[in-house]
Amino acid sequence: MAADLPPSAARVQSALLAAGVDGRVVLFDRSTRTAEEAAAAIGCAVAQIAKSLVFQTKGSAEPVLVIASGAHRVDETAVARALAARIDGQEIARADAAFVRERTGYAIGGVPPIGRLDGGHVVLDRHLTTLSPIWAAAGTPFAVFRTEAETLLRLTGATLADIAKR
Repeated sequence: MAADLPPSAARVQSALLAAGVDGRVVLFDRSTRTAEEAAAAIGCAVAQIAKSLVFQTKGSAEPVLVIASGAHRVDETAVARALAARIDGQEIARADAAFVRERTGYAIGGVPPIGRLDGGHVVLDRHLTTLSPIWAAAGTPFAVFRTEAETLLRLTGATLADIAKR
């Protein structure tokens, strides 16, 4: 099956299999780059999209992956607060496309929550635990996989936090 996928999506499929997860990467003919586009392609609520956003610490440029509900904007202060002990109280900021590609191995719009090249810190939006199933990017802006928040917590070692902007 992974042989029929683009290389970046095949890496995600391989990561799922290696983790013992019964998940399958699904390719679409239309874009799944944004939460709205993904929800329309899948036929689910925007909230069920687990968007992967890459931030970086301002002091040491460590990557921070935020897995958030597609229905929420991320409160950067809440993310930094959730990771305070790990990032020594540094502020975080959205990473640019070059940093994202360099640290994850994927382009913006296709960054999966698993199978990353450079682990960094991971925070998962607590709201995702109230939804089932959820869908996450799978390496390209045309690929997703179905999962559960508990699975992502286990696979990523994420910190669970309330990170939605109020």
